[in-house]
Amino acid sequence: MLSLILLSVLLGSAQSQVETLPLDYVCPMDPDVRAALPGSCSRCGMKLVAGVIDLIEYALDVKLRPHAPRVDQSVELTFAVNDPNTGRAVQDFEIVHERPFHLFVVNEGLDFFLHEHPVLGRDRRFRFRTRFPKPGMYRLLCDFYPKGGSPQLLARTVLIPGTQGMSLPPVPGGLSPDLSEKKGLNITVELSMQPSIPIAGMKTLMFFRIKPADGLEKYLGSWSHLLAFSDDLVDGMHAHPFLADGGPQVQFNMIFPRAHTYRMWAQFQRKGVVNTVVFDVPVSELK
Repeated sequence: MLSLILLSVLLGSAQSQVETLPLDYVCPMDPDVRAALPGSCSRCGMKLVAGVIDLIEYALDVKLRPHAPRVDQSVELTFAVNDPNTGRAVQDFEIVHERPFHLFVVNEGLDFFLHEHPVLGRDRRFRFRTRFPKPGMYRLLCDFYPKGGSPQLLARTVLIPGTQGMSLPPVPGGLSPDLSEKKGLNITVELSMQPSIPIAGMKTLMFFRIKPADGLEKYLGSWSHLLAFSDDLVDGMHAHPFLADGGPQVQFNMIFPRAHTYRMWAQFQRKGVVNTVVFDVPVSELK
C-alpha cells in the first residue's frame, strides 16, 4: 500500500511539473495549439515547433497561359513561390492535409467555388489547369507552407474579359444573410452559432450538425474544410475544425475581421462523396 501511495505522489509531482512548464511548442498551422513538450498538433497533425514562428510573407507570382483567356477557355495557372530573403525559388514544401498546395477560387458574384491542388513540377513551380465560366474578377486564395518558413495564405486576383462588346460585370456587392439548413449530395447540414450573430473581431463558435451521421469520413486529412470570403472579396479565410471526432457535430472557432456578410463553403465527406454546402453569415460591429 505504501509503495502505491508513493508511486501516486511521484506521478502527481511529475504531472504538476509538466503542467507548470512553459508552453514553448506551437503548431505552425494552428498557433492556438500549444504544448510544453514536443509532439504533434491534436487538430491538424503537424509537428509542433519550438517558439513562436516568425510570420514572413513569401513572394508568390501567378501567371496565366494564355495570358488573357476567354470565358470557358482552358487556361494553365502557374504559381512560383520565392524566398523573400534570397529571391530564389522555394525547393521544398510541407505536406499539409495531404497536399503541398491548396488552391481556392471564387468569382466576384461568389456563385463559383473551386478547391483544387496544383501539382509541383521539376522546376519547383505549381501548375493547375481550369476554366473560368464567367467574365469578371476572380480571387485566388493560395494555401501552402514552405519548408523552413512559415504557413502562407495569400490572395491574388485574376480578371477574365467578357466577349467582344460585353462589359465586365459590376463591382462585387452585398449578400443577404442565409443560415437555413442546406442539402448536399448525400447529407443535410444545419448551422448554429454562439453568439447567434457574430461580432467582428470576436470569437464565434460555429456548430455544423450533419444528417445522417453514418459514413462520415475525413476529406484530405480533416473532418471538414471551410472557406470564408467577405462579400466585397477583401477577407479570405481557410479553416479546419476546432472540435470533430467523426460524429454528427463539427465545431469551428472563427474570428471575422470586419462587419460584413461572409459566404462560407463548408466541405464534408460521406461514403466517398464530397459535399459542399454554402451559408451566408452576417457579422455585426462591436457595440
